[in-house]
This record gives sequence, C-alpha cells and structure tokens, in this order.
Amino acid sequence: MKGAKENMGARLIEPNSGPNIQKEKEMVNKMIEIYCRRKHHRNSLCKECQDLKNYAFMRLSFCRFGENKTACSNCKVHCYKPAYRQKMKKVMRYSGPWMLMYHPIYSVKHLLNR
Repeated sequence: MKGAKENMGARLIEPNSGPNIQKEKEMVNKMIEIYCRRKHHRNSLCKECQDLKNYAFMRLSFCRFGENKTACSNCKVHCYKPAYRQKMKKVMRYSGPWMLMYHPIYSVKHLLNR
C-alpha cells in the first residue's frame, strides 16, 4: 500500500549531496564569511549572514539539476526568493574579488567551471 503523500501526488525529494554540490557550498560559505567579516566586522557570521548561508545551502541541496548544475548566474531557473537573490548578488559582487586574495585556488576553479 502506498503512503498518503504518494497518493496525493506529492513526492519526497532526496537532498543533493554529491561532490559538485559540496564544492558549491564551500564556495558560498567562504564568500559569505568574507562578506560578513569585512562588511559587518564580525569574526563569526552574524544572524543575517547565517540566515543567508542556511538558505543558500538549502537551495543547493534541493537544486533540480543536482550534480549537473551550472553556475547560478547561468541558470534559467531562479529558485531563490527575490530578497535572498539580491542579498546573494551583493555578497558575490563584494566577495568575488577578495576570493582571489583569500582563496585563490577556489577562485580559479570556480572561474573555470562557469
């Protein structure tokens, strides 16, 4: 007998945890850390940046493209809510150039995978 959720048409989605998703999460984490440290003058993430990180990790975990995902800027599906999308753009614009100094290997790999 099928479960109630299956009968109603809902489906459970397994989170993506492959190596590409994990690398994306590492990159996002590093960018948010740089942004918070330099803009909010904090050694650990403030509440707002922690919220953004949690949201980004959730979206990456449930990305419909999984291990085949491209850079979010090249994606046809914008899965972020508009407010989070603006925050992430702000973080990436600010942190991108700093990544070359703080994490040059991650930066080069990220640029090659775009």
